[in-house]
This record gives sequence, structure tokens and C-alpha cells, in this order.
Amino acid sequence: MISSPPDAITVTELKKSFGRGSNSHTALDGISFRLFPGERLAYLGPNGAGKTTMIRCLSGRTRPDSGRIELMGQPAHHRHVRETLGLVPQEIALYGDLTTRENLSAFGRFHGLTGKILRHKIQWALTWTGLEDRADHLVNTFSGGMKRRINLACGVLHDPEILLLDEPSVGVDPQSRQRIFSMLDELSVRGTSILLTTHHLDEAETQCDRIVIVDHGRVVATGTFDELIKQTIGVDRTVTIRLDQVLRGSGNETLAMTGLNLIVHPGESTIAAKIQDVAAELPRLIDALRSAGYGVTDVDVQNPSLHHVFLHLTGHALRDG
Repeated sequence: MISSPPDAITVTELKKSFGRGSNSHTALDGISFRLFPGERLAYLGPNGAGKTTMIRCLSGRTRPDSGRIELMGQPAHHRHVRETLGLVPQEIALYGDLTTRENLSAFGRFHGLTGKILRHKIQWALTWTGLEDRADHLVNTFSGGMKRRINLACGVLHDPEILLLDEPSVGVDPQSRQRIFSMLDELSVRGTSILLTTHHLDEAETQCDRIVIVDHGRVVATGTFDELIKQTIGVDRTVTIRLDQVLRGSGNETLAMTGLNLIVHPGESTIAAKIQDVAAELPRLIDALRSAGYGVTDVDVQNPSLHHVFLHLTGHALRDG
């Protein structure tokens, strides 16, 4: 019988606090989650939710107060296990007065690469980042997006099985952001297990296989985007219809005609509905409104989103600070 490969990362009841007494701050409050082999997992939360602390614990830079971390099924403190790990911090960790090639060479040597292997990996990294023509330019002359790409390359020269990314697209323009995720796509094809922290909802929703949502140091939900939608707010879509006149009376006649779950505000010129089958239910609603003497001037159909999930779970919008 062939056994299943171990999880890339297993975190169990991890806790970490800073300070003492009244100045104490709990960054991680009993967090548990798993990163599956070859998966791209978003660790999503607002600033202050403990994302960077988690990355530092996983990489061995911060010792947790309690709990357990396993990498590839082994205790994380084992040296040979840590060699399977790649880390790209949120802060740019490059030598500005060195060229791209020199930075790659330096970080490659930090990972134990030398000679022909190192030269091969540097050339691969230059191609992968699209910076071959800037190989011999000083890094301190580059844009933020270019530095992010080199930063990422320096963290994966040793072909890690697990990659930790702390806010990989912070401070970059949309074009550079897309390029970074195209680079990550290539790593995923190669089987790299990737955990990335982010407070960008769209990155978590569109760029990752599963999502862990954290707030105030705790996991509040875990799953694929579709699973989170079903677990929290359901699959209904919200339809808002603008009318050519305000609703008359109580609006009850409109409710009775449709049989749908409507939100009616008498004296206003909009009506909202929760529907599952847009193709079947929306025409029925519009026909009912027209039969009641209302003209429809605009229709907006809003799909369930990660933003709605976060609002449902935490009671507030995703905080940036």
C-alpha cells in the first residue's frame, strides 16, 4: 500500500505573546492549520492579525510560547527539515549596492550552492524574473516591483519544497503584481507548496487553492473559496433593482407577486432580492414589478465574495491597519 505524502506544514495550537502585564499582546492565540503538498494556501487577515508572527515562527526566527509545528511530517526544529524551506520576507532583503547577478550569487552561496550549479540557478532566476537585461545593474536603481521579483528569486534558488511568502505583492503596481503571481504559477507546476500571507482579498480569492482567515490571533475559517461561501453566507446572489419611481404604500403587493426573498423600503426607488437562480428568478421579479406599474432603470447582480465572508465572520471590513 502506497502511503500518502505528509502535509507540507502542520500547525497545532500555536500561541505567541509579546510583552508583559498590561503591555502584553497576543499575536497567535491557539492557531491550527495545514498546508497540503503542492498547495497554494492564503493566510488572510488584516494588519495586526499575527500573519508576520506566524511566518517568523514557521521559519524558526521566533520561538512560539506553545504548540507544535511540523514541516514535511517532521518537527520544524530539525535542521535537515529547515533546509526544505524557502523564505521571502515582506521587507526587501537585498543588497542595493550589488547587481542583480551579485545578489543572486550571494544568496545562492548562503544556501550552499557553488560552481556550475550556482551559475545554472542564477541564469534560471534571471530568466524566471524577466530581468536578464538587468543582470549587471545595481539593485538600488530598480523599481519596487523589480526588487520584489529578485527578492522572490533569492528565496527559491535552492529549490525549496515549501515556500513562505509574507505579503509578496505589497507596494507594487498591478503589472508587477501579476508578474509575481505568474512566477508563483511556475513554482506550483513544479510541486512547490506555498503559504502566502496577505490582506488583499482578491489575491486570496483568485490566486490560492485554499484560504485560512485569521483575526485577532485566531483562525476564524478555513476552506476553499466556494466552501467558505457555503459555510458562511450561502450561495445566494444579491440583486438590486432601481425603479423609475418610489415604491408605493408598504410594497407588500410587490412581495406577494414574486414569492421571493425581497428587501423592500417603502418611499425609496430601489428594491433588493436574494436569489439563487438568476436566469429563472430575475425575469420573474422584473415582470412582477412591471405588472405593478414600475419601470426598471437599472439592475445590479452581486456575486458572493470573500469580502462578504469576512464581514460575516468578523463583523467588520478587512482592516488595513
